Amino acid sequence: MTPAISVVVPTYNEEASVERCLASLADQTLPRDEYEVIVVDGDSADRTREIAAGYADRVFVQSSPKVGGARNDGVLAAASPLVATTDADCVLPRGWVERVRDDLLREGVVMVYGTVEPIEDTIGNRLSLGLANLGSAAGSRLGFHYTLGCNSAFRKDAFVRAGMYRTVDAGDDLEIARRMVREGRVLFDPRLRVGFSMRRYEQFGTIRSLYQWLYIVRKGGESQKYTYSRREYK
Repeated sequence: MTPAISVVVPTYNEEASVERCLASLADQTLPRDEYEVIVVDGDSADRTREIAAGYADRVFVQSSPKVGGARNDGVLAAASPLVATTDADCVLPRGWVERVRDDLLREGVVMVYGTVEPIEDTIGNRLSLGLANLGSAAGSRLGFHYTLGCNSAFRKDAFVRAGMYRTVDAGDDLEIARRMVREGRVLFDPRLRVGFSMRRYEQFGTIRSLYQWLYIVRKGGESQKYTYSRREYK
């Protein structure tokens, strides 16, 4: 039976986080046999693939470069015409998979995305992501879609026609929406929320991390100065 939707999770040395993510994906309102989970790994040196094998339908090492390439590999391997993506350090609420599927089945919708809330629940983290979510809501009304790879989903055929993710260091998940709007409707659903890890910002500092991300995006997604997407985290 063809799954109703496929969920792609890129990983890289995520043994400390991946089980929490995949356990949340296993505990969904949609029956587990109606969707598939695909883990695309960046050749981790830890137990990431071993842990993932206990939850995912497929686990394999990526053949395309960087996190955008890992997501592309997963989408191409997906058995369903509907594909969602998230990150290995995220936590998905129980209704997430079902809501993503229902949104993608709306007439004309080719891409859907939502909001994020901090797993590390501090006032500063809530404020930072609250402002980001307000920006996403406002941008969607103006035709600027602030999409994140941890909470996005596509119609597979439209995603492939659009050229898929660029394989760059940063901004690939934001840039894809600019091309998806040519294929159909890009939908912002504020009820589509995921738990988002703030470990990057807590380790390196919010201002510093955002500055480096913006610097790389302004350079076209790649930079010799910073290596944003391949850091090792504590």
